[in-house]
Amino acid sequence: MLKCGVLTGGGDSPGINAILRAIVRFGAKHGVKTLGFLEGWQGPLENLVRPLDFSDVSGILHIGGTILGSSRTNPFNVENGPERILENLEKGGIDFLIAIGGDDTMGVAHRLAPYGVKAIGIPQTIDNDIAMTDYTVGFFSALEAITGALDRLHTTAASHHRVLIVEVMGRDAGWLSLMGGVAGGADVILIPEEPFKIDEVYEKIKRREGMKKRFSIVIVAEGAVPEGTEGQVVAEARVDQFGHVRLGGVGQYIANLLSERMKMPVRVTNLAYLQRGGSPSPFDRILATRFGAAAIEFALAGKFDVMTAVHGMRIEPVLLSEALAKPRPVE
Repeated sequence: MLKCGVLTGGGDSPGINAILRAIVRFGAKHGVKTLGFLEGWQGPLENLVRPLDFSDVSGILHIGGTILGSSRTNPFNVENGPERILENLEKGGIDFLIAIGGDDTMGVAHRLAPYGVKAIGIPQTIDNDIAMTDYTVGFFSALEAITGALDRLHTTAASHHRVLIVEVMGRDAGWLSLMGGVAGGADVILIPEEPFKIDEVYEKIKRREGMKKRFSIVIVAEGAVPEGTEGQVVAEARVDQFGHVRLGGVGQYIANLLSERMKMPVRVTNLAYLQRGGSPSPFDRILATRFGAAAIEFALAGKFDVMTAVHGMRIEPVLLSEALAKPRPVE
């Protein structure tokens, strides 16, 4: 019987548990035993592992988060990290590994290939910023959360005649801001791909006032860049193990500048982790299930160092090297 190791790394998103459920169930159907590594790459690094069977994944299809836990551990920042992972995989008789996560998590899987680790990546991130796939698991669930929030914020903004700045996730790609803004009827949409001018934001709101619209909704991705500044607004300068600073505060930055010019009150709402939590949408449950089953299929066919990708209605393998070459921006 083949043994499959699976881990979930990086920021969570709705749909991860649905992936795990599919891997365990489809794997068992084809004679594959699944072992779950805990806390992302910390699991194979420290041999934190547990078997997964039908009872472990029963009833988790609709549950957000991940039953395996997650972390931003980077084994390439740990002394002899790759060698320790390889040793633990061999000790456990793991034939192949499935890494569920974004570019950092899958990037580690790709970098382990020269060490002899057979791995497959499954893209899950609410940012939808992974190249070579139409969508990532979690994106549409986060989109639903943003749209619902904008629906609610519209009523209070209109009642109190306010400008509401809504900050959403999106470090390098503005998919959540763009599509959430369109679906939720935002009046101004700001994304990382296009530096914004505060004068243009102000003029848009003033034009709405001229049309007797006594409120406005501005949605902005956390990675949006004010034109003429040094770059993205940083909430915390300390970097994680993959070299990322924590972004945040661009919404308040915009609010402060607008408040200097406007009589209308300006307020900020940061949706933050509300975008990651909750039950996965029907689309994400289906995509997650198909990705999980496809990962087992690819492994049985001997296809490694690849990522599951959706192209139209088809699930296909794409090279991790190509998928991770650069983020997928809004074009």
